[in-house]
Amino acid sequence: MFKIQTLNKIDPDGLKLFPLDQYEIASEIPNPDAIVLRSFKMHDMELPSSLKAVARAGAGVNNIPVDKCTEKGIVVFNTPGANANGVKEAVIAGMLMASRDYIGAVNWAKTLIGEGDNVGALVEKGKNNFAGEEIKGKTLAVIGLGAIGVLVANAASALRMKVIGYDPYMSVKHALKLSREVTWVEGIQVLLSQADFVTINVPLTPETKGYLNKDKFAMMKDGVKILNFARGGLVNHADLKEAIEAGKVASYVTDFPDEDTLKMDKVISIPHLGASTKESETNCAIMAVEQVQDYLENGNIKNSVNFPAAEMERAGGARILIANRNVPNMVSQISSILAAKGHNIDHMLNRKYEEIAYNIIDVTSKSIDPSVKDELMKVDGIFMVRILNS
Repeated sequence: MFKIQTLNKIDPDGLKLFPLDQYEIASEIPNPDAIVLRSFKMHDMELPSSLKAVARAGAGVNNIPVDKCTEKGIVVFNTPGANANGVKEAVIAGMLMASRDYIGAVNWAKTLIGEGDNVGALVEKGKNNFAGEEIKGKTLAVIGLGAIGVLVANAASALRMKVIGYDPYMSVKHALKLSREVTWVEGIQVLLSQADFVTINVPLTPETKGYLNKDKFAMMKDGVKILNFARGGLVNHADLKEAIEAGKVASYVTDFPDEDTLKMDKVISIPHLGASTKESETNCAIMAVEQVQDYLENGNIKNSVNFPAAEMERAGGARILIANRNVPNMVSQISSILAAKGHNIDHMLNRKYEEIAYNIIDVTSKSIDPSVKDELMKVDGIFMVRILNS
Protein backbone atom coordinates (compact mmCIF):
# COMPACT_ATOMS: atom_id res chain seq x y z
CA MET A 1 0.00 0.00 0.00
CA PHE A 2 1.47 3.32 -1.12
CA LYS A 3 0.84 6.40 1.02
CA ILE A 4 0.19 9.76 -0.64
CA GLN A 5 0.20 13.03 1.31
CA THR A 6 -1.55 16.07 -0.15
CA LEU A 7 -0.27 19.42 1.11
CA ASN A 8 -2.91 21.43 -0.77
CA LYS A 9 -6.38 20.77 -2.05
CA ILE A 10 -5.80 18.67 -5.17
CA ASP A 11 -8.47 18.31 -7.84
CA PRO A 12 -10.42 15.09 -7.17
CA ASP A 13 -10.41 14.15 -10.86
CA GLY A 14 -6.68 13.64 -10.44
CA LEU A 15 -6.67 11.92 -7.07
CA LYS A 16 -9.28 9.39 -8.12
CA LEU A 17 -6.73 7.93 -10.54
CA PHE A 18 -4.92 6.39 -7.56
CA PRO A 19 -6.44 2.89 -7.12
CA LEU A 20 -7.87 2.84 -3.61
CA ASP A 21 -6.86 -0.80 -3.10
CA GLN A 22 -3.21 0.20 -3.57
CA TYR A 23 -3.06 3.79 -2.32
CA GLU A 24 -3.91 5.61 0.89
CA ILE A 25 -4.41 9.37 0.43
CA ALA A 26 -4.63 12.00 3.18
CA SER A 27 -3.47 15.52 4.03
CA GLU A 28 -1.87 14.20 7.21
CA ILE A 29 -0.31 10.77 6.93
CA PRO A 30 2.78 9.22 8.55
CA ASN A 31 5.69 8.06 6.38
CA PRO A 32 4.33 9.04 2.96
CA ASP A 33 5.78 7.52 -0.19
CA ALA A 34 4.93 10.62 -2.20
CA ILE A 35 3.68 14.18 -1.73
CA VAL A 36 1.37 15.95 -4.15
CA LEU A 37 1.04 19.70 -3.72
CA ARG A 38 0.42 23.01 -5.42
CA SER A 39 1.71 26.13 -3.63
CA PHE A 40 2.54 24.79 -0.15
CA LYS A 41 6.05 25.89 0.86
CA MET A 42 8.10 22.81 1.78
CA HIS A 43 11.43 24.48 2.58
CA ASP A 44 11.00 24.29 6.36
CA MET A 45 9.45 20.84 6.26
CA GLU A 46 11.29 17.76 7.49
CA LEU A 47 11.47 15.27 4.64
CA PRO A 48 10.56 11.77 5.90
CA SER A 49 12.93 8.92 5.06
CA SER A 50 10.03 7.12 3.37
CA LEU A 51 9.56 9.88 0.79
CA LYS A 52 10.32 8.84 -2.78
CA ALA A 53 8.64 11.50 -4.89
CA VAL A 54 7.22 15.02 -4.76
CA ALA A 55 4.82 16.17 -7.48
CA ARG A 56 3.94 19.79 -8.04
CA ALA A 57 0.58 20.23 -9.76
CA GLY A 58 1.92 23.17 -11.74
CA ALA A 59 5.09 24.27 -13.48
CA GLY A 60 7.07 26.27 -10.91
CA VAL A 61 8.92 24.43 -8.13
CA ASN A 62 10.23 27.39 -6.11
CA ASN A 63 8.22 26.16 -3.14
CA ILE A 64 10.04 22.80 -3.09
CA PRO A 65 13.58 22.23 -1.69
CA VAL A 66 14.77 20.58 -4.90
CA ASP A 67 18.45 20.35 -3.88
CA LYS A 68 17.59 18.68 -0.58
CA CYS A 69 15.29 16.26 -2.38
CA THR A 70 18.03 15.38 -4.85
CA GLU A 71 20.50 14.63 -2.05
CA LYS A 72 17.98 12.21 -0.55
CA GLY A 73 17.16 10.54 -3.88
CA ILE A 74 13.66 12.04 -4.00
CA VAL A 75 12.37 12.66 -7.52
CA VAL A 76 10.63 16.03 -7.98
CA PHE A 77 8.01 16.22 -10.72
CA ASN A 78 6.16 19.16 -12.22
CA THR A 79 3.45 19.38 -14.86
CA PRO A 80 4.67 21.56 -17.75
CA GLY A 81 2.03 22.34 -20.30
CA ALA A 82 -0.92 21.13 -18.24
CA ASN A 83 -2.04 24.71 -17.57
CA ALA A 84 -0.77 26.12 -20.86
CA ASN A 85 -4.17 26.86 -22.39
CA GLY A 86 -5.34 28.77 -19.32
CA VAL A 87 -2.20 30.93 -19.37
CA LYS A 88 -2.49 31.42 -23.14
CA GLU A 89 -6.00 32.80 -22.73
CA ALA A 90 -4.77 35.12 -19.96
CA VAL A 91 -2.04 36.49 -22.22
CA ILE A 92 -4.57 37.21 -24.98
CA ALA A 93 -6.84 38.90 -22.43
CA GLY A 94 -3.85 40.93 -21.23
CA MET A 95 -3.19 42.19 -24.76
CA LEU A 96 -6.80 43.27 -25.13
CA MET A 97 -6.78 45.06 -21.77
CA ALA A 98 -3.55 46.85 -22.65
CA SER A 99 -4.96 47.95 -26.04
CA ARG A 100 -8.47 49.02 -25.07
CA ASP A 101 -8.23 50.18 -21.41
CA TYR A 102 -11.25 48.11 -20.44
CA ILE A 103 -10.32 48.35 -16.76
CA GLY A 104 -10.27 52.15 -16.76
CA ALA A 105 -13.47 52.28 -18.77
CA VAL A 106 -15.35 49.92 -16.47
CA ASN A 107 -14.19 51.81 -13.38
CA TRP A 108 -15.28 55.10 -14.96
CA ALA A 109 -18.68 53.70 -15.88
CA LYS A 110 -19.30 52.85 -12.23
CA THR A 111 -18.93 56.54 -11.37
CA LEU A 112 -22.15 57.16 -13.28
CA ILE A 113 -24.22 55.39 -10.63
CA GLY A 114 -26.98 57.77 -9.55
CA GLU A 115 -27.22 59.63 -12.86
CA GLY A 116 -30.44 57.87 -13.76
CA ASP A 117 -31.75 58.65 -17.25
CA ASN A 118 -28.58 60.64 -18.02
CA VAL A 119 -26.35 57.53 -17.99
CA GLY A 120 -26.76 56.82 -21.71
CA ALA A 121 -25.83 60.33 -22.78
CA LEU A 122 -22.90 60.49 -20.37
CA VAL A 123 -21.59 57.17 -21.69
CA GLU A 124 -21.64 58.46 -25.25
CA LYS A 125 -19.93 61.68 -24.20
CA GLY A 126 -17.21 60.00 -22.12
CA LYS A 127 -16.37 56.92 -24.16
CA ASN A 128 -13.86 58.75 -26.34
CA ASN A 129 -11.58 59.04 -23.32
CA PHE A 130 -11.07 55.28 -23.55
CA ALA A 131 -10.58 54.83 -27.28
CA GLY A 132 -7.95 52.22 -27.98
CA GLU A 133 -6.37 50.18 -30.74
CA GLU A 134 -7.13 46.81 -32.29
CA ILE A 135 -4.55 44.06 -32.04
CA LYS A 136 -5.17 42.86 -35.61
CA GLY A 137 -2.14 43.75 -37.73
CA LYS A 138 0.07 44.52 -34.76
CA THR A 139 3.35 42.70 -34.18
CA LEU A 140 3.67 40.38 -31.20
CA ALA A 141 7.13 39.26 -30.08
CA VAL A 142 7.08 35.97 -28.18
CA ILE A 143 10.11 35.27 -25.99
CA GLY A 144 10.14 31.56 -25.19
CA LEU A 145 8.45 29.03 -27.45
CA GLY A 146 7.67 26.27 -25.00
CA ALA A 147 4.21 24.86 -24.32
CA ILE A 148 2.69 28.25 -23.44
CA GLY A 149 4.66 30.35 -25.89
CA VAL A 150 3.66 28.18 -28.85
CA LEU A 151 -0.03 28.37 -27.92
CA VAL A 152 0.18 32.17 -27.51
CA ALA A 153 1.98 32.55 -30.85
CA ASN A 154 -0.54 30.38 -32.69
CA ALA A 155 -3.56 32.10 -31.11
CA ALA A 156 -2.21 35.57 -31.89
CA SER A 157 -1.53 34.51 -35.47
CA ALA A 158 -5.11 33.28 -35.77
CA LEU A 159 -6.22 36.75 -34.62
CA ARG A 160 -4.37 38.17 -37.62
CA MET A 161 -1.42 39.54 -35.69
CA LYS A 162 2.08 39.40 -37.11
CA VAL A 163 3.93 37.05 -34.75
CA ILE A 164 7.67 36.66 -34.36
CA GLY A 165 9.26 34.26 -31.91
CA TYR A 166 12.61 33.77 -30.21
CA ASP A 167 13.85 30.75 -28.30
CA PRO A 168 17.46 29.55 -28.55
CA TYR A 169 16.49 26.32 -26.76
CA MET A 170 13.34 25.46 -28.66
CA SER A 171 12.58 21.72 -28.70
CA VAL A 172 11.64 19.75 -31.79
CA LYS A 173 8.35 18.78 -30.09
CA HIS A 174 7.30 22.41 -29.70
CA ALA A 175 8.68 23.44 -33.09
CA LEU A 176 6.38 20.94 -34.77
CA LYS A 177 3.36 22.54 -33.06
CA LEU A 178 4.24 26.11 -34.11
CA SER A 179 2.11 27.65 -36.85
CA ARG A 180 3.86 28.22 -40.15
CA GLU A 181 2.55 31.78 -39.99
CA VAL A 182 4.88 32.51 -37.07
CA THR A 183 8.30 33.88 -37.96
CA TRP A 184 11.20 32.54 -35.90
CA VAL A 185 14.22 34.83 -35.45
CA GLU A 186 17.67 34.07 -34.06
CA GLY A 187 18.47 37.40 -32.40
CA ILE A 188 16.71 39.09 -29.50
CA GLN A 189 17.39 42.59 -30.88
CA VAL A 190 15.78 41.70 -34.20
CA LEU A 191 12.76 40.45 -32.28
CA LEU A 192 12.32 43.38 -29.88
CA SER A 193 12.92 46.14 -32.41
CA GLN A 194 9.81 45.15 -34.39
CA ALA A 195 7.37 44.52 -31.56
CA ASP A 196 4.21 46.39 -30.65
CA PHE A 197 3.65 43.79 -27.93
CA VAL A 198 6.18 41.63 -26.10
CA THR A 199 5.20 38.53 -24.13
CA ILE A 200 7.79 36.66 -22.10
CA ASN A 201 7.15 32.97 -21.47
CA VAL A 202 10.34 31.48 -20.00
CA PRO A 203 11.17 29.91 -16.62
CA LEU A 204 12.69 32.04 -13.87
CA THR A 205 16.27 30.90 -13.32
CA PRO A 206 19.42 32.68 -12.15
CA GLU A 207 20.19 33.25 -15.84
CA THR A 208 16.78 34.77 -16.68
CA LYS A 209 16.28 36.88 -13.55
CA GLY A 210 15.79 40.47 -14.67
CA TYR A 211 15.85 39.35 -18.31
CA LEU A 212 13.84 42.37 -19.42
CA ASN A 213 16.00 45.28 -18.29
CA LYS A 214 17.20 48.68 -19.51
CA ASP A 215 19.29 47.08 -22.26
CA LYS A 216 16.31 45.15 -23.62
CA PHE A 217 13.97 48.14 -23.25
CA ALA A 218 16.41 50.20 -25.32
CA MET A 219 15.97 47.71 -28.17
CA MET A 220 12.19 48.23 -28.22
CA LYS A 221 10.03 50.74 -30.05
CA ASP A 222 8.51 53.62 -28.11
CA GLY A 223 5.05 52.78 -26.79
CA VAL A 224 5.58 49.03 -26.58
CA LYS A 225 3.23 46.96 -24.44
CA ILE A 226 4.73 44.15 -22.33
CA LEU A 227 2.99 41.07 -20.96
CA ASN A 228 4.45 38.91 -18.21
CA PHE A 229 2.44 35.84 -17.27
CA ALA A 230 5.55 33.74 -16.51
CA ARG A 231 7.27 35.04 -13.34
CA GLY A 232 7.63 38.51 -11.82
CA GLY A 233 11.40 38.24 -11.41
CA LEU A 234 11.89 38.13 -15.17
CA VAL A 235 11.50 41.91 -15.32
CA ASN A 236 13.79 44.46 -13.62
CA HIS A 237 11.22 46.71 -11.95
CA ALA A 238 13.53 49.69 -11.47
CA ASP A 239 14.36 49.69 -15.18
CA LEU A 240 10.69 49.14 -16.02
CA LYS A 241 9.66 52.22 -14.04
CA GLU A 242 12.19 54.35 -15.92
CA ALA A 243 11.00 52.94 -19.25
CA ILE A 244 7.37 53.75 -18.41
CA GLU A 245 8.22 57.29 -17.33
CA ALA A 246 10.23 57.81 -20.53
CA GLY A 247 7.35 56.63 -22.71
CA LYS A 248 9.26 53.61 -23.94
CA VAL A 249 6.73 51.23 -22.32
CA ALA A 250 3.09 52.24 -22.75
CA SER A 251 1.66 49.43 -20.66
CA TYR A 252 2.92 46.54 -18.54
CA VAL A 253 0.53 43.67 -17.77
CA THR A 254 1.73 41.30 -15.08
CA ASP A 255 0.23 38.29 -13.37
CA PHE A 256 2.70 38.73 -10.50
CA PRO A 257 2.07 42.05 -8.74
CA ASP A 258 4.25 43.25 -5.90
CA GLU A 259 4.60 46.47 -3.93
CA ASP A 260 6.64 48.09 -6.71
CA THR A 261 4.33 47.32 -9.62
CA LEU A 262 1.19 48.17 -7.65
CA LYS A 263 2.51 51.72 -7.22
CA MET A 264 3.44 52.21 -10.89
CA ASP A 265 1.33 54.03 -13.45
CA LYS A 266 0.38 52.21 -16.65
CA VAL A 267 0.71 48.82 -14.99
CA ILE A 268 -2.15 46.32 -14.98
CA SER A 269 -1.58 44.03 -12.01
CA ILE A 270 -3.51 40.76 -12.10
CA PRO A 271 -3.46 38.57 -8.95
CA HIS A 272 -1.83 35.44 -10.47
CA LEU A 273 -4.89 34.23 -12.35
CA GLY A 274 -3.12 32.81 -15.42
CA ALA A 275 -3.64 29.16 -14.50
CA SER A 276 -6.58 29.71 -12.16
CA THR A 277 -9.15 27.80 -14.16
CA LYS A 278 -10.97 24.61 -13.31
CA GLU A 279 -9.56 23.00 -16.44
CA SER A 280 -5.95 23.89 -15.58
CA GLU A 281 -6.26 22.59 -12.03
CA THR A 282 -7.75 19.33 -13.29
CA ASN A 283 -5.11 18.87 -15.99
CA CYS A 284 -2.26 19.56 -13.56
CA ALA A 285 -3.65 17.14 -10.97
CA ILE A 286 -4.12 14.37 -13.53
CA MET A 287 -0.59 14.76 -14.89
CA ALA A 288 0.96 14.90 -11.42
CA VAL A 289 -0.89 11.78 -10.25
CA GLU A 290 -0.07 9.80 -13.39
CA GLN A 291 3.63 10.64 -13.07
CA VAL A 292 3.77 9.71 -9.38
CA GLN A 293 1.89 6.46 -9.95
CA ASP A 294 4.17 5.39 -12.81
CA TYR A 295 7.24 6.18 -10.73
CA LEU A 296 6.10 4.38 -7.58
CA GLU A 297 4.89 1.30 -9.45
CA ASN A 298 7.42 1.11 -12.30
CA GLY A 299 10.25 3.54 -11.56
CA ASN A 300 9.60 5.47 -14.76
CA ILE A 301 10.42 9.19 -14.69
CA LYS A 302 8.74 11.84 -16.83
CA ASN A 303 8.82 15.60 -16.29
CA SER A 304 11.25 15.62 -13.39
CA VAL A 305 13.18 18.79 -12.59
CA ASN A 306 16.04 17.01 -10.80
CA PHE A 307 16.30 13.51 -12.32
CA PRO A 308 16.74 12.38 -15.93
CA ALA A 309 13.77 11.26 -17.98
CA ALA A 310 13.73 7.46 -18.04
CA GLU A 311 10.99 5.10 -19.19
CA MET A 312 11.17 1.36 -19.87
CA GLU A 313 8.47 -1.27 -20.15
CA ARG A 314 8.52 -4.00 -17.53
CA ALA A 315 10.08 -7.28 -18.70
CA GLY A 316 8.13 -9.46 -16.29
CA GLY A 317 10.66 -10.03 -13.55
CA ALA A 318 11.75 -7.83 -10.66
CA ARG A 319 12.97 -4.29 -11.27
CA ILE A 320 15.84 -2.45 -9.56
CA LEU A 321 16.05 1.35 -9.57
CA ILE A 322 19.37 2.99 -8.76
CA ALA A 323 20.45 6.62 -8.56
CA ASN A 324 24.11 7.45 -8.35
CA ARG A 325 26.62 10.18 -9.01
CA ASN A 326 27.45 10.39 -12.68
CA VAL A 327 31.00 9.03 -12.46
CA PRO A 328 32.86 6.26 -14.33
CA ASN A 329 32.70 2.56 -13.44
CA MET A 330 29.29 2.65 -11.75
CA VAL A 331 27.48 0.35 -14.19
CA SER A 332 30.19 -2.30 -13.97
CA GLN A 333 30.07 -2.26 -10.16
CA ILE A 334 26.29 -2.60 -10.21
CA SER A 335 26.45 -5.46 -12.71
CA SER A 336 29.09 -7.28 -10.63
CA ILE A 337 26.99 -7.15 -7.47
CA LEU A 338 23.90 -8.45 -9.28
CA ALA A 339 25.90 -11.25 -10.89
CA ALA A 340 27.41 -12.23 -7.54
CA LYS A 341 23.88 -12.45 -6.13
CA GLY A 342 22.79 -14.70 -9.01
CA HIS A 343 20.65 -12.19 -10.88
CA ASN A 344 20.71 -12.08 -14.67
CA ILE A 345 20.02 -8.67 -16.26
CA ASP A 346 17.32 -8.88 -18.95
CA HIS A 347 17.10 -5.18 -19.78
CA MET A 348 18.89 -2.08 -18.50
CA LEU A 349 18.37 1.65 -19.07
CA ASN A 350 20.93 4.23 -17.96
CA ARG A 351 20.13 7.93 -18.20
CA LYS A 352 22.03 11.00 -17.01
CA TYR A 353 21.06 14.51 -15.94
CA GLU A 354 23.85 16.85 -14.89
CA GLU A 355 25.63 15.07 -12.00
CA ILE A 356 23.03 12.32 -11.56
CA ALA A 357 22.74 8.96 -13.31
CA TYR A 358 19.56 6.90 -13.02
CA ASN A 359 19.33 3.20 -13.82
CA ILE A 360 16.32 0.98 -14.48
CA ILE A 361 17.32 -2.68 -14.38
CA ASP A 362 15.00 -5.61 -15.08
CA VAL A 363 16.21 -9.03 -13.98
CA THR A 364 14.93 -12.52 -14.69
CA SER A 365 14.18 -13.26 -11.03
CA LYS A 366 10.64 -12.57 -9.84
CA SER A 367 11.86 -11.26 -6.50
CA ILE A 368 15.06 -9.87 -5.03
CA ASP A 369 16.29 -10.31 -1.48
CA PRO A 370 16.64 -7.04 0.49
CA SER A 371 20.34 -7.86 1.02
CA VAL A 372 20.93 -6.87 -2.64
CA LYS A 373 19.85 -3.33 -1.80
CA ASP A 374 22.21 -3.30 1.17
CA GLU A 375 25.15 -4.36 -1.03
CA LEU A 376 24.35 -1.77 -3.68
CA MET A 377 24.07 1.03 -1.12
CA LYS A 378 27.62 0.25 0.02
CA VAL A 379 28.98 1.37 -3.35
CA ASP A 380 30.48 4.84 -3.11
CA GLY A 381 28.34 7.15 -5.24
CA ILE A 382 25.05 5.28 -5.03
CA PHE A 383 22.52 7.25 -2.98
CA MET A 384 19.19 5.60 -3.82
CA VAL A 385 18.11 2.01 -4.45
CA ARG A 386 14.55 0.75 -4.84
CA ILE A 387 13.48 -2.82 -5.53
CA LEU A 388 10.15 -3.56 -7.22
CA ASN A 389 9.34 -7.26 -7.05
CA SER A 390 6.99 -8.63 -9.69
